[in-house]
Amino acid sequence: MSKLEELYQSIETLKKLGVQINDEQLKSLDSFEEDLIKNEVLPALSQDIAPRLNPIKRDLVLVVEYHPGQPISVALSRKVKIRDFVGAKALTPVSVPVSDPIKPAASRDNSGPSKHIENFTKGLKVSFPDGTVIWRKSAIETYIATIKHIGYERVAVLNINHGGFNAVSRIKRPTEPGRIWQHESDGWYIYSNISNSQKIDDLKLISEKLGLRLKIEEKKPTQK
Repeated sequence: MSKLEELYQSIETLKKLGVQINDEQLKSLDSFEEDLIKNEVLPALSQDIAPRLNPIKRDLVLVVEYHPGQPISVALSRKVKIRDFVGAKALTPVSVPVSDPIKPAASRDNSGPSKHIENFTKGLKVSFPDGTVIWRKSAIETYIATIKHIGYERVAVLNINHGGFNAVSRIKRPTEPGRIWQHESDGWYIYSNISNSQKIDDLKLISEKLGLRLKIEEKKPTQK
């Protein structure tokens, strides 16, 4: 039995016992359900759907309406951002690391390629003047989500350079075993092999150049 099935079975058991579920508990159940859908359902769904969408060469959003026990309904929209849909919540990751499929060879003298190690820091919090707050579980996720919200094209034209590559571009840096240089998001390559202080400097520069008045804090998220 999957965790989703266990969740629904537990809810049904509580109902049969006459246990009342308050609003706060419902919010927790909704959040837990979304995490399970994201981690258990979407990966398999993506593997099946992505190859079938490859022939499509234009941006679109497919909206799936699901009701238990009924055939699914699918609508197509030319809106190119999920956030354009009121109330819609993106469950898929904003980006994925661009890595080499070849694993680095083991080295007895430890002189082989260095491994990519996550930099566990306090994280980042970015606030926009309109009240929008981007505060993900890791600094790199916040950094990329902020650039996505601003617009890849707007940031790309600023030509922020890292290692001879634009911080945001359509060009993928050649991969190396054991190294992650960039993250891919919506067909754009965001240079991610930089320190947190450099991420903050980049965001401050972007804010200054585009007149965004961003508030940038090095701060660990208080929620998942």
